[in-house]
Amino acid sequence: MSNSADSPGTQSTGSGPGRRPGFRPVRMLTAAVFALAGLLFITSFNTAKGTDIRQDGSLLKLSDLIQQRSRKNKELDESNAALRGSVESLAESDDGSTKAQDRKLTGLEQSAGTQKLTGHGLTVTLNDAPPNATAKLPGYPEPQPDYLVIHQQDLQAVVNALWQGGAQGIKVMDQRLISTSAVRCVGNTLILQGRVYSPPYRITAIGDPDKLQQSLAASKAIQTYMVYVNVYGLGWKVTDDGTVTLPGYSGTVDLHYAKPVQ
Repeated sequence: MSNSADSPGTQSTGSGPGRRPGFRPVRMLTAAVFALAGLLFITSFNTAKGTDIRQDGSLLKLSDLIQQRSRKNKELDESNAALRGSVESLAESDDGSTKAQDRKLTGLEQSAGTQKLTGHGLTVTLNDAPPNATAKLPGYPEPQPDYLVIHQQDLQAVVNALWQGGAQGIKVMDQRLISTSAVRCVGNTLILQGRVYSPPYRITAIGDPDKLQQSLAASKAIQTYMVYVNVYGLGWKVTDDGTVTLPGYSGTVDLHYAKPVQ
């Protein structure tokens, strides 16, 4: 039998009686693994507080949180609109103003977009292409994922063209646009005034339908979009709605901006 210190069950030459075995890395590593596992179990328990994390409804995904906040913003907008209507009714009942002043105020409210607007409407509908879309015309590459979804610039192009065509008022989905409205997209969802929407996107404008159509056709950005409509199947539909009524803007008109931390 070898007298090597590496042999199990033996002691190295010169070892005194009762000496402990030499340092064994494998044993130390095993102990560390078990200690770490125990720490992870304790941390998980404290985080979950004894509940099933996968089933805990309070741990919402970010998308769920956004949808929840969007619904809350809609409820607040509706409540704000109702309160504004009550305030205006009370003000009209005894505000001491003349009829001329009332007409001027009504005109200003119409221009600001805070009152309902009725007139001849035109609706433009944009939609994503089918996920399995391929190039319909020769000479064009097969689509990348970005080719098949509606982008922020597409919505902005339609809104800008309608304004240029003399639109008296514009509604995107179910919200009226005002001078401070910003049409923004994150991924393939639209965020408008604190609320989130998914395609198809509907943009309704009140104005002269012929002028609105001409302005849409003259837009360079929309002409580019139409290439993707014809090649990859992006959605594009323009309908004459006849007489429609746009809602008044119901959100806050106060400007909010970032402030430096003191």
